[in-house]
Amino acid sequence: MKSQPSKQSIHGRLPVYKDHSRRAFLQSAAGGFGGLALTSLLASESDSAPHHAAKAKRVIQIFCPGGMSQVDTFDYKPELEKRAGKPFDPDGKLQFFASKPGNCQPSHWKFRQHGESGRWMSDLFPKLSTCVDDMAFVYSMHSKTALHGPACFMMNTGFTLPGFPSMGSWVTYGLGSEADDLPAFVVLPDPRGLPPGGIINWGAGFLPAEHQATTLDTSNPQQPIADLFPPTEFAGSDRRVDHDQLQFLQKLNRLHQESRQTNSELEARIKAYEMAARLQLSAPEVIDVTRESESIRKLYDVEHPETGPFGLQCLLARRLVQRGVRFVQIYCGAENTTAKKIRPNWDSHEDVVRDHGYWGEVLDSGASALLKDLKQHGMLDDTLVICTTEFGRQPGAQGKEGKGRDHNAGAFTAWLAGGGIRGGAEYGATDDLGFKAVESPVYCYDLHATALHLLGIDHTRLTYYQNGIQRRLTDVHGHVIGEILA
Repeated sequence: MKSQPSKQSIHGRLPVYKDHSRRAFLQSAAGGFGGLALTSLLASESDSAPHHAAKAKRVIQIFCPGGMSQVDTFDYKPELEKRAGKPFDPDGKLQFFASKPGNCQPSHWKFRQHGESGRWMSDLFPKLSTCVDDMAFVYSMHSKTALHGPACFMMNTGFTLPGFPSMGSWVTYGLGSEADDLPAFVVLPDPRGLPPGGIINWGAGFLPAEHQATTLDTSNPQQPIADLFPPTEFAGSDRRVDHDQLQFLQKLNRLHQESRQTNSELEARIKAYEMAARLQLSAPEVIDVTRESESIRKLYDVEHPETGPFGLQCLLARRLVQRGVRFVQIYCGAENTTAKKIRPNWDSHEDVVRDHGYWGEVLDSGASALLKDLKQHGMLDDTLVICTTEFGRQPGAQGKEGKGRDHNAGAFTAWLAGGGIRGGAEYGATDDLGFKAVESPVYCYDLHATALHLLGIDHTRLTYYQNGIQRRLTDVHGHVIGEILA
């Protein structure tokens, strides 16, 4: 009888067949490390199925939680300067997220044009401004919500509700990994804490559990992954697990799995244990930046007490993609309630100068170093770099002293660079005050569709059957932003 493809195959990937004799063969072949190598090769072959020629091989995404102000960073609004101090809403009809609109508040930093492209950028980013000719700006981003958690979920997964796969999970599901001894999807959370919504931001949702991210703790080089090494009292002087022990454990795990073929979490756990053994060697090596030259460490400013932690994250991102990791996400900011410092993220309700002044220096130093380092390593051409936040901030002042800005789901800016991006390009626009996206409004769906396109994936064909629906990262939306492509 001819085998039939499973409903959980995706368009563009090899179908999964319900052939019990073949399954039995693969199960028996997987009993040892030789079998594991065979199944790994078969899996990598079936996963690598681009729909068209790719411009990018890998992605580094910088996420700035809290809501970065577009009118203080990338979106220059001369009209806002002209109306400074005048009521933003003279009729009193508007209600911002958590306040009534105050007076018009122009940027706290001067805007200047930079590079051959003449793109505007504020003085908040003196280092990043030297990279504008490698960057493309999408000025008309907007979100469906002004709540941090749901907006972060939307930007990461395409949905405001938790439980959907993140972009990194979709990418690795569609393309697999280029690394044998490192995860395909790695997240570097801010050392101050997790972002709004926590680890759900990089979860695999209903995709096979193996596609969720592995987090690296950059503040603990001796244990970069939680519980990676066994306690020394059990492992003796050598903290690596004995090869014979691993082989025996592998056999037990596969025997246990034989009668539980539909449990993707079990399969993911087994693969995670197998990967953990390899990570005992690879993770300490990749996080050891002392192997980098002094000039590179200085470029990322890794010794600086404030900008250094994010600089280290950016340097590690380059080291990870250099070793075959497909998708790396870096967080520039943490959750308000989990971080102990006064400036946990970009959420500047009380004092934009204080908060954005701090985080602007952090992002400026690390992101500019990353772009320059990728370029000098010859990797920028096929590495897509994306920087975004979950929403923007209001052009009207907030607070008794008028120093803050409220949430604004109607407008924010994202920028992209590298693999397949036309440097110096721009797309979309907000109104004269930077309040609302009015020209070619863009949701996360369009950004996701563009990123997948550059990786060789048609976003309408990367699907997964779940509860009667062929799900996709872009839901039923999304178009590729061709104007910013090279």
